[in-house]
Amino acid sequence: MRYLPKYRDTKEAIADIRLLSPSGERVSLAQLCDVAVADGASEVYREGNQRYVAIKYGVRGRDLGGAVEEAIRKVDRQVKLPAGYHIDWAGEYASQQRAQRRLTIIIPLTLLVIFMILYSMFGSMKWAGLILAAVAMAPIGGIAALYSTGTNFSVSSGIGFLALFGVSVQTGVIMVEYINQLRSRGYSILDAAHDGAVLRFRPILMTMLVASLGLVPAATSHGIGSDSQRPFAIVIVGGLVAVLLMSVLLLPALYVWIARDSDILPKADADLGA
Repeated sequence: MRYLPKYRDTKEAIADIRLLSPSGERVSLAQLCDVAVADGASEVYREGNQRYVAIKYGVRGRDLGGAVEEAIRKVDRQVKLPAGYHIDWAGEYASQQRAQRRLTIIIPLTLLVIFMILYSMFGSMKWAGLILAAVAMAPIGGIAALYSTGTNFSVSSGIGFLALFGVSVQTGVIMVEYINQLRSRGYSILDAAHDGAVLRFRPILMTMLVASLGLVPAATSHGIGSDSQRPFAIVIVGGLVAVLLMSVLLLPALYVWIARDSDILPKADADLGA
């Protein structure tokens, strides 16, 4: 129940509220306490049977994790809380920390699974390791793309690197498998690597274009909601450019460096059309 507005709309009206004393007399609220206007919390928030005050702020021009970690250091150094008070850093920062902890498990596990699949495919740790080395160098293009566009690393870009690993494996398998087939047909190591790089350039280029052109609009977007999709797209588009160069130039060179005439190769196919 509440008083009518005319009895509670002003300071004087509140001070004049009548209370019944134990002796039966009616006294005003002003006789028992001081009635004043003061600043205070409009609402009291509670969580876990504890009161809390939420302080919110946004980060622009730098990465979220670095900004919050700097704020944590400054607050720990300059702010001394009374006994019974503590500070929790939550929100997007806490979500990012949880996602990064998951990525530290998922990324090594992904690379391990990729290596096992490649080993079962080629039956050789040498070729599986060669392709995995190219996969490990694929993030160079994504990192360069993030740096050149001034985009901070985020969970979205981390997921983009995982997607980039898959495309890198595909192009590596196309190149190494074709070079091995050329060698099984009697080509020398150097000739097989050279012809493989030339003849597989077009299939790899088509793979890169199909995967990257569809993400160009997302990589260049600055509209509402683009903060989550743009880092993902930038990593993949920039990484695919690097993957193309490494697959055509670096991977054949590494193949020549580690290949030996005694390597066990697959049987030659009847047709090796370009």
